[in-house]
Amino acid sequence: MARTVHCVYFDKEADGLDFQFYPGELGKRVFDNISKEAWALWQAKQTMLINEKKLNMMNVDDRQFLEEQMVQFLFEGKDVQIDGFVPQKDED
Repeated sequence: MARTVHCVYFDKEADGLDFQFYPGELGKRVFDNISKEAWALWQAKQTMLINEKKLNMMNVDDRQFLEEQMVQFLFEGKDVQIDGFVPQKDED
């Protein structure tokens, strides 16, 4: 049976993550409050950030930056700003 959480990103009940993907207290907060759908959105944004800003996950400062962006995106409703990225427009 799927685990449900009240997703703070979407402000609704949704399927929760199957396990804690991120370590520590922040990981527990994500596990308890973020849906699979919201996590998938973050993963796409995270990939773009890593590539665009050429982040090195071995670098403590780069990991800290990415963590700050994750908190802002998932919990504070702030979108990730990626230089040069223009979302596709839906064609009617």
